[in-house]
Amino acid sequence: MTKSESKYFRTALCMDEALISLLKEKDLEYITVKEICQRAGVNRSTFYLHYETIADLVSEAVEMVNQRFSAYFAETQDISGEIGRADLPDLVLIRREYLYPYLRFVSEHKDLYRAAFRNPSQMRADLKYSQLKEHILEPILRRFGVPEPCWKYCIAYYIEGVAAVLREWLAADCHDPIEMIADVIEECVHPTEGIREKRQGDTDDVSTTETAPGTM
Repeated sequence: MTKSESKYFRTALCMDEALISLLKEKDLEYITVKEICQRAGVNRSTFYLHYETIADLVSEAVEMVNQRFSAYFAETQDISGEIGRADLPDLVLIRREYLYPYLRFVSEHKDLYRAAFRNPSQMRADLKYSQLKEHILEPILRRFGVPEPCWKYCIAYYIEGVAAVLREWLAADCHDPIEMIADVIEECVHPTEGIREKRQGDTDDVSTTETAPGTM
């Protein structure tokens, strides 16, 4: 990377971080180029040297966060190897081993993810979940022999469900532990008696005769 390229990259990174910082305070529609430039310490001409619109900056900022998660995910666990080795009866689309790295990352970047959910169209949900799709959902669907044209529908079902849980968790400032959220998501996807046993020690009002979600 040349000196000029390095400077260009650093300036773009400053504007990415400025946008992310502002998104913690207000919705995207109320953020101006002037505010971004002031927060990043650059002038308006520098902004327009990099981007045509704020939407272009948003796309870049989301991609930057996506790359951070890619690195985080790769360092945390060899998920792809586990998926390839697991017996089919033990292979489910969502499980704690897959969810912990993801939920931990969300918790550590909760302000950004909360902003992303406040601005879903601008923040491009396809990028937020691209790693989940590429490294977990698609390989599992492939192993089960699900026809590829059906993948997008199966993936949409699971991702929208996970997103709904995340929205509630983020609204509560990620107060509940990662383990609990992972248990909830896993139980919604693959109902068993397990979540009652895992959570019974944390609550006093869980009935021992209550059935698990989705069971008879």
